[in-house]
Amino acid sequence: MEFFDGYSATWLAGLVIALITTGVVAGILAGLLGVGGGIVIVPVLYHLFTLLGIDESVRMHVAVGTSLATIIPTSIMSARAHRRRGSLNPELLRKLIPPVVVGVLIGSVASGYFSGQVLTSIFATVALLVALNMAFKRDGFALGEGLPGPLGTSMIGVTIGGISTLMGIGGGTLSVPTLNAFRTPMHVAVGTGAALGMIISLPGAIGFLINGMGVPNLPPATVGYVNLLGMALIVPATMVTTSWGARLAHAIDARRLRQVFAAFLALTSLRMFYGLLA
Repeated sequence: MEFFDGYSATWLAGLVIALITTGVVAGILAGLLGVGGGIVIVPVLYHLFTLLGIDESVRMHVAVGTSLATIIPTSIMSARAHRRRGSLNPELLRKLIPPVVVGVLIGSVASGYFSGQVLTSIFATVALLVALNMAFKRDGFALGEGLPGPLGTSMIGVTIGGISTLMGIGGGTLSVPTLNAFRTPMHVAVGTGAALGMIISLPGAIGFLINGMGVPNLPPATVGYVNLLGMALIVPATMVTTSWGARLAHAIDARRLRQVFAAFLALTSLRMFYGLLA
């Protein structure tokens, strides 16, 4: 096939195994920790593409674009499930959708101008902040009782949409702790964050697909900055293993697990910073 010209069977087999493994790991951690798969998929794809020798100029773009594409079906299923359980707040969602969409559009346009180093810096910085929040957040911490006024809510939505698009995450990693910090009950924050993932991932993935058209040095089976092979292999693995992670969550110390995941994110962030400075 044209997509795979110039690549050995061994190289392609290694890519397939690594992509399936990425989906399995992302699904289990998403179920265990309640985080979006993107915060796992992007760094794993980034390191995978590094090991496979994918050109540095497109490595992070493809990791982010592919992650956004994989989030589309999983976020739709997750949002529907939360809606059936009554953990999705329509009024809160209506307030956030317009500014989040604006943020996604800004992020999508900016991604076409940002280099791989800039995208890596953004991911590494936010991942480190998320890791610190997961490791040291105090119980009962709050920024206020309910979301701020229209201007404050708009700034929150634009920030969540823009940064999530540039990082290749569905938004739950940012929206859930943010909403919870404004006294939104955790189950409602998670359900509403899942719906925002749907709002972020579709236009975000389309933006990365368009921005990557005609760019050289892309990995095989990649259209724009979206790797079709990655999407085809990661999505089924993630959808199957998320339920495994949810079941494991009841048998494992969640606090200790969050600390371990925070350490993983922190190390990933520091590794990315090291790669940028080396």
